[in-house]
Amino acid sequence: MKRPTFFYGVVTALTIAVAAGAAFSTLSPLLGPGTALRLIVPVMALAYLICLFRRSAESTGRITTVALWFVVSAIAWFTAPPIAVYVLIHAGLLWLVRSLYFHSSAFPALLDLGLSALSVSAATWAMTRSGSLFLAIWCFFLVHAAFVAIPQRLGMPAPRDTDETDCAFEHARRRADAALRQLFLH
Repeated sequence: MKRPTFFYGVVTALTIAVAAGAAFSTLSPLLGPGTALRLIVPVMALAYLICLFRRSAESTGRITTVALWFVVSAIAWFTAPPIAVYVLIHAGLLWLVRSLYFHSSAFPALLDLGLSALSVSAATWAMTRSGSLFLAIWCFFLVHAAFVAIPQRLGMPAPRDTDETDCAFEHARRRADAALRQLFLH
């Protein structure tokens, strides 16, 4: 799979923000704003996880990851922490999954944690300044879109593409075979 691009992150952020804003506008008169938000936060996180999984080259453990995410989300739902803690739990889960599936060492994962903290700060700022849930969600996921700028591994060269390596090896092997044939035939 192709690693996500910043543009993919922007489109994902806009899509999730529009859908969540519409869902909140629809559900809050029926359920109340607190309950509507507690329903929308895990759905947004799950949608973002699905988008991440679609772009991740790593396919191992996806079912386990989603199952654990559901367990933690259910525990958070039933314990009903304050909404700020509830959002932080889901933001932490997003960071953890992204670190597991897109980063190969601890330092990029820590940079990603800083980015996640920045995204929560941007969402809080947008919410307090505008009062718009749409803008808060948009800012949250827009800052998350910048995770593609974090290298998978720092300090070590990126691994070469295996197809490219295999092709170079095959080319070298054919040249060596041709050289040996030429030595033995002449």
